[in-house]
Amino acid sequence: MEESFKARLILILAILTAIFFIASVSSCAKIKSLKRLKDDEMLARLTCQEEIKSIKDGMIQNLKSREKDLEEEKKAHENTKRSLSQEQLLNQSLKEELAKVTRLKEALEEALVNCKKNKK
Repeated sequence: MEESFKARLILILAILTAIFFIASVSSCAKIKSLKRLKDDEMLARLTCQEEIKSIKDGMIQNLKSREKDLEEEKKAHENTKRSLSQEQLLNQSLKEELAKVTRLKEALEEALVNCKKNKK
């Protein structure tokens, strides 16, 4: 009976060993699969971070370019304002000169009319 008990015990232990072996192989396979998923996710995250960084750098460079363009436009606008101001001053002085010439013309015409009246 001891022999049959030993044989049963060995059989039970062999079956348990096979079950634990299969469980550990299965566990290792699952861990390997999870590690692969984790590595893939890390790669995807790094790729996304690089893309975000490149987009951010591009946007920063674009912003700097736009700021530079804005500064150039501001300078051009200031120059245009100065030119306009000078043109307005010149226009005003020309209007004043025209008004003086017109008054002189009217005075000369009036003097001419007076002169013609005096000759008659």
